[in-house]
Amino acid sequence: MKINKGRMDESILVCVYYGPNGERLIKRGAKIASMLDCPLYILTIDALPYDELDAEKSDYIDRWKQLAEENNVEEFMIRDNEKRPAVKVIAEVARDKHITQIIIGQTAKSRWEEITKGSFMNVLLREIPFVDFHVVSVDRALKGEEGHYEKGCRAYLTKDKEGAYRLSFSHPKDALFEGIFFKEQGTDFNNGVFKFINNNQMMQVHVTDDSVTEPEVVESCTEKFKEELINK
Repeated sequence: MKINKGRMDESILVCVYYGPNGERLIKRGAKIASMLDCPLYILTIDALPYDELDAEKSDYIDRWKQLAEENNVEEFMIRDNEKRPAVKVIAEVARDKHITQIIIGQTAKSRWEEITKGSFMNVLLREIPFVDFHVVSVDRALKGEEGHYEKGCRAYLTKDKEGAYRLSFSHPKDALFEGIFFKEQGTDFNNGVFKFINNNQMMQVHVTDDSVTEPEVVESCTEKFKEELINK
């Protein structure tokens, strides 16, 4: 549900990319939007389709969505499978949403790498001359973080005779949940994260040697499923 803002002549766009600085940018944007009592938008861009994003990227997006809800963000926008230059996408969104202020990070990473260079800023200023920019620096300690998971693959959760929840890569008849498994890099065992949808909500459990280490999470999902069947 959208919240009516007092000042519609101002609107803020926060551009985030994967990394710990994204949360900092959103909080900065929320603070300014609260002071101005104006709409706040969040934008992230990725060249890959959404369903091909790895576990680390999915985690960041989930956290950003949570922050968007907590801060009454007008709209959280994911431009996936995007082949155009980032500046073109930012400019398009800025025009469509009547943006007057843009918050970007000084993080030198992937598609946003050029943001820290004058050339990119000059292109942005030429492309969107009607917008004010806020460039937020990032602590050195936050730089250089890399992904810890391989590309996700389809997997299933089953329950064995001992009551343990285990991972399966074939589709067994007794599968409880279907989802995506993201294996940790540098391991020969099936250690990592399994993500699945339950009641339209993204759930996540850690897996060690094919076994779920948080059975209570799966247990709560199966109990809710049983209750729904009884109530039908």
